[in-house]
Amino acid sequence: MVMAHMQHGERTTARLSRRNLLQLGGAACAAGLAGCTALGGASDDTGSDGEGPIAVASFFSFFDFGRKIAAGTPLTVENLVPTGLHGHGWEPNASITRRIIEADAFVHVGEDFQPWADRAIQTLEDDNADTRLINVREGVKLESLAASLDPDEEGVGKNRGRDPHFWLDPQRAKQSVDNITEGFVDLVPDHEETVRENAETYKTEVLERIDADYQAIFDAAERDVVQLAAHNAFQYIGTRYGVQMRPLVTNLAASGDVKPSDIAEAKEVIDENDIKYVGAGVFETRRPAKQLVTETGVEAYFPVTPYAGVREDWVENEWGYEEIAYNINMPTFEVVLGNKLPKEVGPDGWAEQWRNFE
Repeated sequence: MVMAHMQHGERTTARLSRRNLLQLGGAACAAGLAGCTALGGASDDTGSDGEGPIAVASFFSFFDFGRKIAAGTPLTVENLVPTGLHGHGWEPNASITRRIIEADAFVHVGEDFQPWADRAIQTLEDDNADTRLINVREGVKLESLAASLDPDEEGVGKNRGRDPHFWLDPQRAKQSVDNITEGFVDLVPDHEETVRENAETYKTEVLERIDADYQAIFDAAERDVVQLAAHNAFQYIGTRYGVQMRPLVTNLAASGDVKPSDIAEAKEVIDENDIKYVGAGVFETRRPAKQLVTETGVEAYFPVTPYAGVREDWVENEWGYEEIAYNINMPTFEVVLGNKLPKEVGPDGWAEQWRNFE
């Protein structure tokens, strides 16, 4: 395995040294590692036979981009977020930080989005670890948060008041592909051509197509309002395609907390726009969606996701960003915009599977 500044033997020694250090009784918590008593995680991995370098990702979307970029190289890419969990609102235990320390690269979403990742990065710096940091958000212009956001949930630090969910815009997502590419080229320099070709193919053949197909859906709509019983994560789709995204859960975390005033406002939007169907977050509580069905003219809810996690069946079917766009988000936007009836979208059985899903 070759690193930018370290040969295979040196890298192995460094890994063993850090592993032994972290296995000392109480070392993880004493070092301030993230979530010492919190839920641990499992990962989905792809790529090589394990003999090459390893990159770990803090968020599903960028794990997926990474595995596509690394295809055909010795680089293995792993997803740190356990199957079935939302990538933003979970707290891993110290084993996750150990995996980051032992990895050759850590693909993360930038500061002030995943607190546990920020703490892990601080641990890397304190430990003088040689894990390469790949910030997928570098060079991405963030939008101001939607006006409907709860003022108490505006984030922290220099990104306060900025919406972090940029990857929902396929055009902005291209920049994260470029950022991952540059990091991976340093990890497997002998495979630079393959890495760059994979990245260019993904941008032109996948992200461009997704962008065009999203655009066609929103262009065909007579309504420019989408009501979502989900958290405030979809503004970039609204910005890119000229539609108003109305999140019922007006905070950045998928907590499901809804105030009576939120329900009242949503009811007005639903009545004024004759909305029959809404979108509900796959990895969020369904309570707000059920409340809309009970208390308004909404007939049913269907799935949306900010590509923040995966279900077990999605993993089995090897779904990534692309497959989730076409099998989850696009059919739902067709329905909630009133373009098509639920039975007219998605693969066979889609409407039955996802109507008021649990």
